[in-house]
Amino acid sequence: MTDHLPSGALGRGSQDYGAFLADAKRRIQSARARAARAVNAELIGVYWYLGSEILVRQDAEGSGRGRGGTRVISRLSADLQAAFPEMGGFSERNLEYMRKFAGVWPDPAIAQHVAALLPWGHNAG
Repeated sequence: MTDHLPSGALGRGSQDYGAFLADAKRRIQSARARAARAVNAELIGVYWYLGSEILVRQDAEGSGRGRGGTRVISRLSADLQAAFPEMGGFSERNLEYMRKFAGVWPDPAIAQHVAALLPWGHNAG
C-alpha cells in the first residue's frame, strides 16, 4: 500500500511539509514552462510554414493586387479564422508578419531557434 511513496516518506513530520510544498510548486512551474516552450516551438514552426507558403504562392500568383498575390493573405486569413474561431493570430497583419518572418529566416531550423529566444509572453494572439 505504501510502495508508491518515496523512500523515507513515512514518518516525516509536518515540519517537512513546507519543503514538500515548495518542491511541488517548483516542479509544477518547471513543467508548465517546459510545456509552454514546446507549444511555442510548434507554433513558431507553423507560423514559419504559413509565411513560407504565402511567399511561394505570392511569387507564383504575382505580388500585385491585380494578379491575386495579396489576395492570398486575405483569403487565407478569412479561411483560417473561420476554421479556428477559438484561436487568435490569423489576421491579415499577422499573416503578413509570418510572411516577413519566413522571408528573413529562410531556414526553418534557424528561425525556430532564434524565435525561441524571444520573450513571447506579451503576445495575446
